[in-house]
Amino acid sequence: MVSSMRRDREVGRLLLLLLFLAAWETGSCQIHYSVPEEAKHGTFVGRIAQDLGLELEELVPRLFRVASKSRGNLLEVNLQNGILFVNSRIDREELCGRSAECSLHLEVVVERPLQVFHVEVDVKDINDNPPIFPMAVKTIRFHESRLLDSRFPLEGATDADIGVNALLSYKLSSSEFFSLDVQTSDELSQSLSLVLRKSLDREETAAINLLLVATDGGKPELTGTVQLLIKVLDVNDNEPTFDQSVYKVQLLENIANGTLVIKLNSSDADDGSNSEIVYSFSSDAPSTIKTKFKIDSSTGEIRTKGRLDYEETKSYEIQVLAYDNGTPSMTGHCKISVKIVDINDNTPEVSITSLSLPIREDAALGTVIALIMVSDRDSGANGQVTCILSPHVPFKLVSTFKNYYSLVLDSTLDRESVSDYAVVVTARDGGSPSLSATASVSVEVADVNDNAPTFAQPEYTVFVKENNPPGCHIFTVSARDLDAQENALVSYSLVERRVGERALSSYVSVHAESGKVFALQPLDHEELELLQFQVSARDAGVPPLGSNVTLQVFVLDQNDNAPALLPPGAGGGGGAVSQLVSRSVGAGHVVAKVRAVDADSGYNAWLSYELQAAAGGARSPFRVGLYTGEISTTRVLEEADEPRQRLLVLVKDHGEPVLAATATVLLSLVDNGQASKISSRLSKEATDPKLALVDVNVYLIIATCAVSSLLVLTLLLYTALRCSAPPTEGACAPGKRVLVCSSAVGSWSYSQQRRQRCALGRGRPRRTSWPSAPAYLKAHALQKKDNSLHNQNT
Repeated sequence: MVSSMRRDREVGRLLLLLLFLAAWETGSCQIHYSVPEEAKHGTFVGRIAQDLGLELEELVPRLFRVASKSRGNLLEVNLQNGILFVNSRIDREELCGRSAECSLHLEVVVERPLQVFHVEVDVKDINDNPPIFPMAVKTIRFHESRLLDSRFPLEGATDADIGVNALLSYKLSSSEFFSLDVQTSDELSQSLSLVLRKSLDREETAAINLLLVATDGGKPELTGTVQLLIKVLDVNDNEPTFDQSVYKVQLLENIANGTLVIKLNSSDADDGSNSEIVYSFSSDAPSTIKTKFKIDSSTGEIRTKGRLDYEETKSYEIQVLAYDNGTPSMTGHCKISVKIVDINDNTPEVSITSLSLPIREDAALGTVIALIMVSDRDSGANGQVTCILSPHVPFKLVSTFKNYYSLVLDSTLDRESVSDYAVVVTARDGGSPSLSATASVSVEVADVNDNAPTFAQPEYTVFVKENNPPGCHIFTVSARDLDAQENALVSYSLVERRVGERALSSYVSVHAESGKVFALQPLDHEELELLQFQVSARDAGVPPLGSNVTLQVFVLDQNDNAPALLPPGAGGGGGAVSQLVSRSVGAGHVVAKVRAVDADSGYNAWLSYELQAAAGGARSPFRVGLYTGEISTTRVLEEADEPRQRLLVLVKDHGEPVLAATATVLLSLVDNGQASKISSRLSKEATDPKLALVDVNVYLIIATCAVSSLLVLTLLLYTALRCSAPPTEGACAPGKRVLVCSSAVGSWSYSQQRRQRCALGRGRPRRTSWPSAPAYLKAHALQKKDNSLHNQNT
């Protein structure tokens, strides 16, 4: 039996839970509870955490809190068990007055993520207020001449409760003269009257004491009493009478002070002073009647006094007395029911709470940013409020419950375009004319790392003079990041690579913060004309973003290399040149050539040749080409010319400062026959290099033995040694003239070849190697053969 009852209870709980969930789905996440007023502290209201679907352990971490528009301390939530309980005394009459509906609206806010729930707690009325009469003792004057069934209106009791608890019933103590007549009009309004059931006789009964008891409909019943002291008056037996017992009037709440409400008109059947009437408010009229209305005692005009406010009081009931001037005076009664008509005189109110700011620029669409509540004290259409946002903002309003809205993200954000928004919420009611109110909120957009550092241009060209000091600043790179704070903090680094056989970092470095590029060692134009590399810029965001820029560093040449003379046989004469010249050559014949190169480039490598003047001021029969280095005769050689000519050729470049080198050319003037023999011998030596070397050794032995011999032997030895030197073209016989262009054989072509190798990153260019001895002799023999053929043709 017990288990069956337990199963029934479980099934009942399950059905209640299902009904509650269905109500949850259809109620737009609103929960209804109820609690009786005057409940004790700690009274259970509802399991709010369980009903909202929240776990108990997440209430504290998610900052679970309850907020109320008014009287926020009446209810509280125990975060340990999720139970909503009464925190302080709830007085329904103080909270809602005589309103039929009374409820507390709670906002339950849960953060991380933000969720908002709405809870409505109905405050149930209990019978805690007894009926109250305006006064404890009321004196009523009745003339003895009053007719049977005459009525005397009474002020009923009031009960602060509502509904059945405020439904009053009246009972009059037993009396042979009077009975109580209760008439119920609209709603809960009741009219009480004492009805005369038996004629009065002042001489027999001068006063009557009655007790009027009011009982409400609550359980347990509460009562209120008023003592009615009835004095029986004599003589004046006609009272003033009104044409209506109740007058109904409607007034706009904004009417001007002194506006006429109604003009009362009463009549008295008596004559003379007994028919003169004086009007006044009932002595037990509430103070609010006397502060809002005034009555002219002689004319019966009732006018407004002060400002009427529908939101303060929606209706008034005015009890008016009409006294005649008889003796004793008689009184007539009427009631004026004044209803206040609402006008649109209250602007909407907007409040913004629970801001989730700033919002990240990559926030998802639909993210809740703020909660907005609107209200209007007016009623009907005047109190219906609609909300709109300022245009051109990436947000929208979503209605959540009645006058509650959520400000949510409606489109994507970009902090680099707009970093903050001034969002204006406009609330407008439905009155005519409509009233509106605005509230603004500044929505700041938080930055995320979505922009890489960028350079002003993808490539920079830098010119640096060679031989720079180590560590000199050659350029500064700068990248701009549109993000903010650490996301815009840019650092620089080299993109490492190999330059020839060395690492790039051995040539240059970049400062991580300033972007300054430094040359770590002196740069050599002859070694490296172009250094091309990349610098990377990265921000400090997570994850970091970066970009690269290319630097082309051109090393500018300086005149730091003097001209270098080529050895004899490397395409022309050079160095210390010895040459035989036939005396029979004519003017302009090329007898030798000086050749030099310069490791520099441009003007620094443009060489010129000039012949230094001979000692003693004698005019030499030879000249040198300014740019070719060819030594040629200026006239026909004569017998008077010295047989041995020593020429000094100065080779200069065009740099600043000018660098130079000196070449010595020894020319031996011989007769034509002797020149042919020497040429024949040199031809054999060219075909047989060993023979040439043997002859040289013989000459050396003879020179050693005959060191103190005669001058003739010395001259012969000198002649033999001169003949053993490698001849040049046209040395022994007139040969074919060869014109050489300085730009083709000089240092410019050499410099261009080396530049190409450096630009391709092949490292240091190789220097031109000197020719070996056998190659030199072979070249000299070929040159001699060409000269012999030329002489035969001549």
